[in-house]
Amino acid sequence: MFQKILIANRGEIALRVLRAAKELGIQTVVVHSTADADAMHVRLADESVCIGPPPSRDSYLNIHQIVAACEITGADAVHPGYGFLSENAKFADILAAHNITFIGPTGDHIRIMGDKIEAKRTAKRLGIPVVPGSDGAISDPAEAKRVAAEIGYPVIIKASAGGGGRGMKVARDESDLEVALATARSEAGAAFGDDAVYIEKYLEKPRHIEIQVFGDGMGKGVHLGERDCSLQRRHQKVWEEANSPALNSAERTRIGEICANAIADLGYSGAGTIEFLYENGEFYFIEMNTRLQVEHPVTEAITGIDLVHEQIRVASGGGLSVTQDDIHFNGHAIECRINAEDPRTFTPSPGTITHFHTPGGLGIRVDSGVYSGYKIPPYYDSLIGKLIVHGRNRVECMMRLRRALNEFVVDGIKTTLPLFQELVNNPDIANGDYDIHWLEKYLAKTES
Repeated sequence: MFQKILIANRGEIALRVLRAAKELGIQTVVVHSTADADAMHVRLADESVCIGPPPSRDSYLNIHQIVAACEITGADAVHPGYGFLSENAKFADILAAHNITFIGPTGDHIRIMGDKIEAKRTAKRLGIPVVPGSDGAISDPAEAKRVAAEIGYPVIIKASAGGGGRGMKVARDESDLEVALATARSEAGAAFGDDAVYIEKYLEKPRHIEIQVFGDGMGKGVHLGERDCSLQRRHQKVWEEANSPALNSAERTRIGEICANAIADLGYSGAGTIEFLYENGEFYFIEMNTRLQVEHPVTEAITGIDLVHEQIRVASGGGLSVTQDDIHFNGHAIECRINAEDPRTFTPSPGTITHFHTPGGLGIRVDSGVYSGYKIPPYYDSLIGKLIVHGRNRVECMMRLRRALNEFVVDGIKTTLPLFQELVNNPDIANGDYDIHWLEKYLAKTES
């Protein structure tokens, strides 16, 4: 087991990893920017190292500073959390060259899954169902028209190196296609430094279902069920739940086994999430995230398995602590992402939190790194906390969530709490009757 882990992140995820490390008896080091000097994870860590000014490129994305912090403190492993350098293959390779363990997959696996075209090819080879579309990158309008005609309109053009909805354009017929192709390539080049795009069939009313997987890097793999992440705004997840209201046990078992077998065949090490669009009983692979997800607590709630403990165990060479037969799903869990944003316009709302009170009671968990008097900096992601609620079934979970949201108090800044207080009382949400477009349609309707 590791002696000392450096946590290369900030906010609630840095605190989440720090707690797991302490429970395992491992010393902790955190890095931070000057803007985060008073952050909770800095206060609670055994050691902390300031690695630069507020801009991420000068601090949390500064690989050389983070490696130097490892060497100064004697850290023998790095946990990247999510975001920042968590899916940076170069970072994983550099750590390996310095004999520091990256708590995550190999650089090669990060590279494969970070390239959406190569990821789709790999998924297809591993027996994972994929969305019909082009076999590779497309730049020629004539070739784009041929592929679109073959798979049928509407189609969606996606950036190969993309994420977060950037470099994505829908073409509903041939007259839209050429402009959509050029626009997507331009956006992809500007956002990712790579203008490669590909074409897929556009599904009209899908759900976003993701499967949590774990591999030991030695040919064994398991799945820990699915999460339904269909409530989204501009391709950003807002509300996640497990199990999905849309799946039955047979579908859950079928897609879970496919993913677990694929991870084993790939020789993958650590936590990963295989993401699908789901429509009319069919799953279509869209991407794989080679890291811990923001929404991992809902999986922990229904399985009782600490995913960060598992990450650390696997990275240290200890293998998986469970087999597939050991994993059981109990009850229902929902996570709401509480952001420092206006609940209607989603404009960021940095500032000082004057009062912070979290709900409590059976089945309630709040992952947050903020406190009363904490100043939300304007430089980073607006997530200030996650409310995770577990119940014996979905009805009990929703009732508990409604109560917890009414107890949650954050004063001094605007947050998205009022939006969740609306959603938990909406009949479509209560019935689990929503898709990836539902939230944006709801917001547009309530604003008009």
